[in-house]
Amino acid sequence: MADANPVIRIENLCKTYAGGFEALKSISLDINEGEIFALLGPNGAGKTTLINIVCGIVNKTSGRVLVNGYDNVDDFRQARSEIGLVPQELSTDTFESVGATTTFSRGLFGKAPDADHIEKVLRSLHLWDKRDNIIFTLSGGMKRRVLIAKALAHEPQILFLDEPTAGVDVELRQDMWDIVRELRASGVTVILTTHYIEEAEQMADRIGVINHGELILVQEKTKLMRELGKKQLLLELDEALESIPDVLSSYQLQFGGSNSELLYDYDTRAEHTGITSLLGDLSEAGIRFHDVQTRQSSLEEIFVGLVKRQE
Repeated sequence: MADANPVIRIENLCKTYAGGFEALKSISLDINEGEIFALLGPNGAGKTTLINIVCGIVNKTSGRVLVNGYDNVDDFRQARSEIGLVPQELSTDTFESVGATTTFSRGLFGKAPDADHIEKVLRSLHLWDKRDNIIFTLSGGMKRRVLIAKALAHEPQILFLDEPTAGVDVELRQDMWDIVRELRASGVTVILTTHYIEEAEQMADRIGVINHGELILVQEKTKLMRELGKKQLLLELDEALESIPDVLSSYQLQFGGSNSELLYDYDTRAEHTGITSLLGDLSEAGIRFHDVQTRQSSLEEIFVGLVKRQE
C-alpha cells in the first residue's frame, strides 16, 4: 500500500520527558490517505504520546511531523485544521448542549457556521434527537459520540481515535465501528488506538505495534497474519491420556480443553510442518484419534508474541 504523498509523515520522532524518561524513540511512519491504521501496544507503550504530538498537544523533543505536507510546528494552524481528534478521556463541556458544543468546535477552527453540516454529523452519530440535551445528562457511550461529533465539526480529512470504545457496551461499540467504516468510505483517513485487538483485526487495513516507545512493526493486516500467524492442529483422541508420552516430546504437544485433546503448533511457512511424522508417531505410540481440526492464530496471539519477543 505504497503512497508517494502520505497524509501523515512522521520522521525520527523522539520524546523525552523531564527526568529522562524516553516515551518515544525515533519513530518513523507514513500513513496513507483513506486507510484505517490501528496502533496497538500495552499501556505506557507511547500510543497516546505519539497521537498528542502529531495533533500538537504535546511538544516533541526532536524529529518532524508533516500533515498533508504541512509541518505541524511551523505550519501549526494548517496542519491542525486537517485533523480531528477524539481523545481517550471524556472531557466535554458538560453544561453545554450537544448542538452548541459541536457548533462551537467548528468555530474554533475558523470555519464559517454551517448548520447543514452540523446536522449531518449529528444525524450520522444518532445524536440529532439529542441536540438540545445537556451533555452531563447523557450516558457514557453518548458522551463519546459527542466527542466524535466535535472532532468532525470542522470537516477534517484525518481522524484520530484514541481508545474510542473504552467503556462502551458491545452494541454501541459495533455502531461506532459502522460509523468509522462510513467515514473511511467518504475519504477520511482514520488512525486509532485500541485495547480491543479483535476490533483492529476486523477493521484495520494496516497494523502498527508499539512497545517501550519503539515501533516494533508496521504491516498490512492480512500480510501480518499470513507471515507471523501459526496454525494449530487439534486432535480429538479416542481415549484420554494421563500424560503425553516422552517419545512425542520433540513435537511440544499440549493438552487442549481436556486430556482427550492434543494441540500441535506448526509454521505454515516451514518446508516441513511435521504433521505427517506426528501422525505416524502417534500411531506407533498406540494413540488413536477420531477428529482433526486446524485453526489460525488470532491477531491477539501474534501481538502478544511480538511484545514478549521484544522484552
